[in-house]
Amino acid sequence: MILTRSYLTDLVYQVNGAAIEVHKRIGPGLLENVYHQCLKKELELRKINFISELLIPLNYKGYELESKLRCDLLIENILVVELKSVTEINPIFEAQLLTYMNLLKAPIGLLINFNVKNIYYEGQKTMVNEYYRILEE
Repeated sequence: MILTRSYLTDLVYQVNGAAIEVHKRIGPGLLENVYHQCLKKELELRKINFISELLIPLNYKGYELESKLRCDLLIENILVVELKSVTEINPIFEAQLLTYMNLLKAPIGLLINFNVKNIYYEGQKTMVNEYYRILEE
C-alpha cells in the first residue's frame, strides 16, 4: 500500500471518531489513564491496529540511548496519538507530540484532550511534519 495524505486523513477521522465515542460514553473530568484504557478498547472494537505505550528510540550522535520516552498510542505505525485530560492545552504538549513524531519518523500526530465539553471542536489538534510533506496527494 502506498501511504497517501488521503489515507492519513481517513485514519485521523477514524481515531477522532473513536475518541468522540469514548468521550460521549464517559464524559470529561477523569484521569488520562481512564481515557487511555477506554480508547484502546474502542480501537480494538473498530479493528484499528495500534501499539500502546511505545518506547520511543532516541538516537543521539549515532548512539542509541535509553530515553524512557513513551507515546500513548502509535496507530498503524504512522499516526502518533498523545492523550491528555487537562484544563487547557499547553504549548509544551504540542512540542512533545512533534518531537515524538520526528523521533518515530511519523508524518502525522493527534493531540486529544478529553477534559472538554465538546471533543470535536475543542479537544483535538492534528499536527504534521516534514514526513507528511513528502507524501503523495
